[in-house]
Amino acid sequence: MFDTLRSIQKRDPAQPTFAEVLFAYNGYHAVCLHRMNNFIWHLGLRALARFFANLTRILTGIEIHPEARIGQNLFIDHGTGVVIGQTAVIGDNVTIYHGVTLGGVGKTGQVDGKRHPTIDNYAIIGAGAQVLGDITVGEYAKVGANSVVTSDIPAHRTAIGIPARVIGGDDTARAYGMPSRQEMEDVVFTIDCIIKEMGHIKKELNLADGPECAAQQDAVASDDKATAAE
Repeated sequence: MFDTLRSIQKRDPAQPTFAEVLFAYNGYHAVCLHRMNNFIWHLGLRALARFFANLTRILTGIEIHPEARIGQNLFIDHGTGVVIGQTAVIGDNVTIYHGVTLGGVGKTGQVDGKRHPTIDNYAIIGAGAQVLGDITVGEYAKVGANSVVTSDIPAHRTAIGIPARVIGGDDTARAYGMPSRQEMEDVVFTIDCIIKEMGHIKKELNLADGPECAAQQDAVASDDKATAAE
């Protein structure tokens, strides 16, 4: 679990200290407690596992079914309101933000079979997103905030909207909310255009000043010298 703690330190832009994550991150607490609950569940003590899972929900505001399978270094950021269903599978180095539901979709009374999503390695699920049913969010894929996802998302793609639609092309994973490479290129291009335009305006103003402005500036300078001499 210390690997998870160090991973959170690296991935959180707030750059928390070791002690901050250990004592103040409810997402970290929820994942640690889930490891224990999952172990108890597989011992066959299901009622006890559910009891402790409910205590975890009360303490952290995060509900994780004790049978859910969670890989290494899950980062639940902020965390409050996250719900992870019974048959959900989460890979390694996944980031989930507050208010996310990994929920089930199935016939009334269905208890057997896979009902919840699979989240592959390095995926990022934005705040308030609802990922529903036996679907797969591919590696490095991203789900936008408040999106409702009911179908597979290919690896390295982004899904947004209600219902979610896949947009964008191949891109490397990044902390959610940070600009993509293409977005940064657009910003740099815009700034470059503004600088060039300012240069053109400055040049035009200098030309508009002409010799009359230069003569006026010389006259002002002469007056200043005369005043200083007095």
